[in-house]
Amino acid sequence: MTQFRKVDDSISVAPQIAPEDVAAIKAAGFVAIVNNRPDDEQAGQPAGDSIRAAALAVGLTYAAIPVGGAGVSHHQVQAMVDVLEGADGPVLAFCRSGTRSCNLWALARARMGDSPDDLIALGAGAGYDLDGLRPVLDQLAAQA
Repeated sequence: MTQFRKVDDSISVAPQIAPEDVAAIKAAGFVAIVNNRPDDEQAGQPAGDSIRAAALAVGLTYAAIPVGGAGVSHHQVQAMVDVLEGADGPVLAFCRSGTRSCNLWALARARMGDSPDDLIALGAGAGYDLDGLRPVLDQLAAQA
């Protein structure tokens, strides 16, 4: 089972998961899975559709919000906001290392009005350095 890092009560992030991990993810109390990894990013990586099928089979919601090398768009941030607002429990987001998932979560939460200072501290508590996102976090939070 892939290890996940709790960022706050609403979200944890993880490196790549596999379809066989999904039952344990549900058993851990998660209600939704967010895939932040583009298909075919790396050889041998499970297809998103196989993880989607496993998630739906056990009653989890699933969203694919792939974040590639071009960075994060406003559309992706809004899609993550939609997932977070629609979830009735904790969400597990994953990518190759968990970093893109944590970054996208922070951007979404800033758009939702959370304090950039709090977001950076929560990211650090989970082992992720969000300091480089500070200007964008400030901008999104100011627009909320």
